[in-house]
Amino acid sequence: MTTHANGRPSPPSYPFNEAVALDVDPLYAKLREEEPVVRVGCPFGEDAWLVTKHADMKTILGDPRFSRALAAEHDESRLTPLPIHTSILGMDSPDHTRLRRLLSKVFTMRRVELLRPRIEAEAHRLVDALVAEGAPGDLMEGFAVPFAGTVVCDLLGVPFEDREQFRGWLDAFSATTVMSEEEIEEDTDRLYDYIGKLMVSRRAEPQDDLISAMVKASDEEDRLSEKELVELASVLLIAGHETVSSQLIDSLHVLFTHPDQLARLQREPELMTRAIEELMRYVPLISHVTFARYATEDVELSGTLVRAGESVLPAIPSANRDASVFEDPDLFDLTREHNPHLGFGYGIHRCLGAPLARLEMRVALETLFSRLPGLRCAVPVESLEWKDGMQVRSLLHLPVTWSRP
Repeated sequence: MTTHANGRPSPPSYPFNEAVALDVDPLYAKLREEEPVVRVGCPFGEDAWLVTKHADMKTILGDPRFSRALAAEHDESRLTPLPIHTSILGMDSPDHTRLRRLLSKVFTMRRVELLRPRIEAEAHRLVDALVAEGAPGDLMEGFAVPFAGTVVCDLLGVPFEDREQFRGWLDAFSATTVMSEEEIEEDTDRLYDYIGKLMVSRRAEPQDDLISAMVKASDEEDRLSEKELVELASVLLIAGHETVSSQLIDSLHVLFTHPDQLARLQREPELMTRAIEELMRYVPLISHVTFARYATEDVELSGTLVRAGESVLPAIPSANRDASVFEDPDLFDLTREHNPHLGFGYGIHRCLGAPLARLEMRVALETLFSRLPGLRCAVPVESLEWKDGMQVRSLLHLPVTWSRP
């Protein structure tokens, strides 16, 4: 064990192991039993407390004694070269409430439901293209990426034809080892400049899209700065494009590697709602931890005292495999009834787009399995390649085949 300059032992380096496919590090289970709150050193920033239990996770994500905004005043514990304090992701109330209120006005269940016909049409259009080209096809580039991208671009009012221009810029927000600080800064600036120009255009000529609605609501009531608006729209684009496509492709991988569960889902489509929740729990979409929170006062977590000013790192993949909450947590069970997963987060930062993500997952899976009978992976699953150096886990490609109708 190395030591700090002050002579104290350095904590163990985190992550403990590289993420492999969709495996969850088995060390988490040991920590939940023996040391659920443990001091670690991250690749960047100061040391932190790693939190692994579900109950403690809900505390640090939902208790106002843990601040996200205070991270901006510290050298935040993180896996990325640069801190991500962007927009709503780096705020506490009341600033967070102000931005969340604006989004709640324009990101409504009604607006989500109005998108359903367009989402269904896009799913069928992409399957038509797969069928026309014939098996094998790539569900990553041929379905998941354009499907999620089209939906979020339609919602926001971002021209989908610009996708090849901005898609690479989105990686700047989750890159750990594949991009330098300079590359991250450059791509972030390019994305903000692009979104800023869209904001100017929508203010001059409003359209029926989320960016226009955000600009209107801000100008009339909430008075967000241009920087806040641009960063907020960028976060939505990243979440809707990269996160949703990765969750969908990872979910398909899980179903293909659990053929008995997939066969049952196809026999009993009424299980789809539970299946989606179980996929949100079972897929460790975030490779390791999410954003650090800082204690505003001394707080005890599982017998460990976290002092005011110290940071905690929530390991959501660990919380979603906590045996004290989930029966047989490492078992993928699409009939699971009790499923308080944290796949969409918890507390004030819980994903506002959860209803849309659920709808996209349902439409995508139902369309693929109804239109492509016998859908299955076209290569041995162990040969599939995964993206490296990113916080979000995702396959590079998912080659599939299916039976002729």
